[in-house]
Amino acid sequence: MLVSTETISLQTEGFCHLVDITAMTQERVQQSGMTQGIAAVFVPGSTGAVLTLEFEDGLVHDFQRLMEQLAPQKIPYEHDRRWGDGNGFSHIRSALMGASAVVPVVDGRLALGTWQQLLFADFDNRKRQRTVIVQLLGE
Repeated sequence: MLVSTETISLQTEGFCHLVDITAMTQERVQQSGMTQGIAAVFVPGSTGAVLTLEFEDGLVHDFQRLMEQLAPQKIPYEHDRRWGDGNGFSHIRSALMGASAVVPVVDGRLALGTWQQLLFADFDNRKRQRTVIVQLLGE
């Protein structure tokens, strides 16, 4: 049984910045030598998310618009009143999308659909250095 914990480091822009981490995650799978199992991809922190989506300009724009409709930046948040950091919307967006995704690994490859990519979403209100944890379980 293989258990391997790897990381991906990202410099992000915030404000619903989406980063395609598919190739970086696949690279971690290949380096591990795992052929069958799962890749659990997780962001520590409460203003980011990991999700699957086709990484295409139109859908990126649509996703960003949806996030603005669901948790707008310009409305009052109790979090902002308490902490004064202005990123209440970021925490709500992260909670809606979730901090992790689990992808099966079959024959040494992430079992993603043809138009499905693994993305990191940075919802914070500033640029950040981010770490994504990739934990591989299998053989």
